[in-house]
Amino acid sequence: MSEKILEDYNDVFSDIVNVLLFHGQELIEPSALESISVHSQYKGEDAKLHEQERDVAKKWKRYNVQLAIIGIENQTAVEKKMPFRLIGYDGASYKSQLQANAASIAPVVTIVLYFGEKHWCKERNIKSLMNIPKELDPYVNDYKMEVFEIAWLTDEQLEMFKSDFKVVARFFVNKRRDPDYVADDPTEIQHVDEVLKLLSVMTGDRDYEKVICDEMKGQVKSMCDVAERLKNIGRQEGFQAGRSEGRSEGRSEGRSEERINAVKFAISLGASEEKILTQYSKEEYEKALALMKA
Repeated sequence: MSEKILEDYNDVFSDIVNVLLFHGQELIEPSALESISVHSQYKGEDAKLHEQERDVAKKWKRYNVQLAIIGIENQTAVEKKMPFRLIGYDGASYKSQLQANAASIAPVVTIVLYFGEKHWCKERNIKSLMNIPKELDPYVNDYKMEVFEIAWLTDEQLEMFKSDFKVVARFFVNKRRDPDYVADDPTEIQHVDEVLKLLSVMTGDRDYEKVICDEMKGQVKSMCDVAERLKNIGRQEGFQAGRSEGRSEGRSEGRSEERINAVKFAISLGASEEKILTQYSKEEYEKALALMKA
């Protein structure tokens, strides 16, 4: 839901499509978009009626003429059979147009926004996922999907964005380049609540949700403000002491007293073992834990 709420804003949706599909050309204006139902039904092999739901879908219209239906799907992990899921969504969109007796059938385009830090390593078309007898291959229609790896966008692409998605995309790019990255983007955010919820879901870090109460008071306008609030919460202090040394010595070598104290402090703040081990070694964690129990 967090992913969908931000992207459902017409200014964000059009910005994503204009940059990723049209290389920054503002072909789609926010006012030319119209939300459509993301629910569709199909009958499965069990003869029962099932419902499928895509993330975000909109009509692109010009002078009241429907030009296309565009959908966006979000992924935090690589899904091997994703092309089959997408062909189901697109097929349902075509079927709904047929059932509505549309004068002309609008093309359907669906793109995948992948937020993982590693490249999408699975196939992007359905024929590569099937064992097709060579005699049948010429007659089997292929279907390919467009996957955009957000964490691997170029600096040139980032600069093309004009909506809040620029803040989101830049965050994931910088996080991929430097796991210790602390958001310091001064760009003013228009949809603060939605951006923070999206980051919370995509990173698995619920601390971003704690900042929302400050956002409601009008005190959070950029990621710089978010970083300041995170420090106040105590998240940054728990890890900051070991960062400079950790970068030079590495986890396995950095067993100084300062790093152990940093781990102890993180534990006292309630940080999970999993989160601590992203910055420190297992040995450092166990040593700090033993000292606290002593």
